[in-house]
Amino acid sequence: MNVREAPPVPDVFDPRQYAAGVPHDAYRVLRDHHPVAWQEEYEVLGWPAGPGFWAVTRHADVVRVLKDAATYSSHLGATQIRDPDPADLPFIRRMMLNQDPPEHGRLRRLVSRAFTPGRIDRFSAVARERAATLFAKALREARATDGTVDLVAAVTDDYALLNLADLLGVPDGDRGLLLHWTQRVIGYQDPDEAGAPVLDAAGKPVNPRSPAMLRDMFDYAQQLAAHKRRHPADDVLTTLAHEPELADAELEMFFFLLTVAGNDTVRSAGPGGLLALAEHPEACALLRADKAELPTAVEELLRRHPPVLTFRRTAVQDTELAGHRIRAGDKVVVFHASANRDERAFAAPDRLDLSRTPNPHVSFGDGPHVCLGAHFARLQLRVLYEEALRALPVLRTAGPARRLTSNFINGIKSLPVHVT
Repeated sequence: MNVREAPPVPDVFDPRQYAAGVPHDAYRVLRDHHPVAWQEEYEVLGWPAGPGFWAVTRHADVVRVLKDAATYSSHLGATQIRDPDPADLPFIRRMMLNQDPPEHGRLRRLVSRAFTPGRIDRFSAVARERAATLFAKALREARATDGTVDLVAAVTDDYALLNLADLLGVPDGDRGLLLHWTQRVIGYQDPDEAGAPVLDAAGKPVNPRSPAMLRDMFDYAQQLAAHKRRHPADDVLTTLAHEPELADAELEMFFFLLTVAGNDTVRSAGPGGLLALAEHPEACALLRADKAELPTAVEELLRRHPPVLTFRRTAVQDTELAGHRIRAGDKVVVFHASANRDERAFAAPDRLDLSRTPNPHVSFGDGPHVCLGAHFARLQLRVLYEEALRALPVLRTAGPARRLTSNFINGIKSLPVHVT
């Protein structure tokens, strides 16, 4: 009897391939034949080579890693694939995202006092008015030209940015800074977003999460916090600025986390969902006819286009995952977009099913680090899609979407659509 050999392990590390689209065919090969697979971490885009990592692609294994902080640490090597400079690691570990229980739980409880559902729900009317205004402006632009518009430039970038600025309490004149910092940190692999990398004395790129690259953001956070102490308002930064248990360095890191993660979650997921609806007119028609529940549809659009592609953990001790020996100190990287298409967890995972339930996607993570702002993100996405369906008589692509060069964020830089 001939035993068919397993296909070779595909490369899912190279950030450049994600500019062409999420490599779902490669993910399927990994899930079916190499669910925990070693990936070489070679020099790319001017960034130096690393030691390599284990790619985890099946849903059950991804959930296991995310839930087991005792075995798979966010603290040891932080949460990005690339290893930070050893000198920067103590600084990077201050961020809640890069901590393990119990310290992670202490910080999460502090910030959750500011991120209350009640405060977020009060933004619903503001978000709706903002979405309606942006779509109306996009329609005017399209009708004044050739009937097409880029929804990223005209709607979704500003929508995500301005909603976050309202929640944080950033003054109108400073809101462009949030987008600048997000592009610099999130889009560092993409020259269109970050520009030429900043080099150190040895000619190596400087990590955008290093203290030197974040000083301007942190100085601003302290200035804004001081202003909120003198002039309190109903916003997240006022609450954090008046939190006696929060050290200055922790406040800075919270501002960094909320600015970057809070902005880019909706900035990535929003156009991803609109693209899916444009590519599936039958599904869009169901929503227009109220034959699909929008909250359920939001979950399916998130499954289809998770804002984050990967997160890294580091093995605390020797362990085993899907039959593979993982050694203490190994990097273990979970692939959210692969887990969300795993046939073992989802029936017909390549089909867009706006009525799919249950829908155990991992687009907001799982375990102790599940996204703190998920409620805010879901609210914004629901409002965005409602207003898109109301404002746009036609939602049809007018050309290919341009995607971010990144193995971390599932970003869309441009989404041209027909609207007339």
